[in-house]
Parts: sequence; structure tokens; C-alpha cells
Amino acid sequence: MKLDALFLDTLKDIYFAERQILKALPKMTKAAQEPKLKEGFTAHREETQGQVERLQQVFEILGKRAQGKTCETIHGIIEECEELLEKAAEPSAVRDAGLIACGQAVEHYEMARYGTLIAWAGVLDKKDVVALLQANLDQEKKADTLLTQIAGSVNPAAAKVG
Repeated sequence: MKLDALFLDTLKDIYFAERQILKALPKMTKAAQEPKLKEGFTAHREETQGQVERLQQVFEILGKRAQGKTCETIHGIIEECEELLEKAAEPSAVRDAGLIACGQAVEHYEMARYGTLIAWAGVLDKKDVVALLQANLDQEKKADTLLTQIAGSVNPAAAKVG
């Protein structure tokens, strides 16, 4: 396999992942009790829609059809989150702490994928797609930072639950 093919394969992976995340975020938003967490998930769903659109632009620039490839990693992370919601229905602070952890697992996966795609786009002389991928990466980093900030108040509250 050449690096070009690996790039396209990874692009399909993150495209699939972003679309799955779009489906999962409303459930996470509904389950969250902390208002800032609810707001963060709602805002990130809108950002994720924009990320999907940017990925579609990348495919277009490459002359390829926007197509996802099943990403078992994102399936696993989302499944873990669904299990958490079943197990940690109450108390809400514990559930919110778990939702933050799930959200950060998603963000870290996405950041790894986008960082790799940006590096490969650079060496493959696909400079016209770097800015689109970088915009997505920047949003993922921002979402991760927000989750870390929210965890600063949620985690201590969750720890106090007997």
C-alpha cells in the first residue's frame, strides 16, 4: 500500500467516525445534567456537522467520492459510552464525569487522526487540504480543552457521591 492509499483510507475512517459522532452527540447531550456539559455537547454537534462538510470538501478536492469506511474504534468508544449510560444512570455527577471521559476519548481519537492526516497531506504535497483538516483539528482541541475545564468541577462533585 502506498502512502496516498493509506491517506485516503484514513480519511474515509475519520469521515465515518465523524458521522457516527453526529448520531451519538444528541444522546450524550440528553444524558448530561451539568449545564455547561450540555451546552458543550450541543455546540460540538454543530461543529461536527461543519467538520463533516469540510471532509466532503477534502474528498472533492482529491477528486474522490465522500465515502466512509467502518471505524471499529469509534464504534467501540460509542459502545463504551452507551454502557456507561446504562450503568451510571445515577447519581448525575458520576454520569457526567463518565460522559466527559467518553467525550475526551472521542476527541483524542479524532485529534490523532487529524494530526496524522495533516502530516501525510504535507509530505504528499496535498497542501490544498491541510487548512480544512487543520480547522477540524483545532475544533477538536478546543472541545477537549472545554471538557477538561468542565471536569474541574464535575469530577470533585462525583468523588463526593457516596
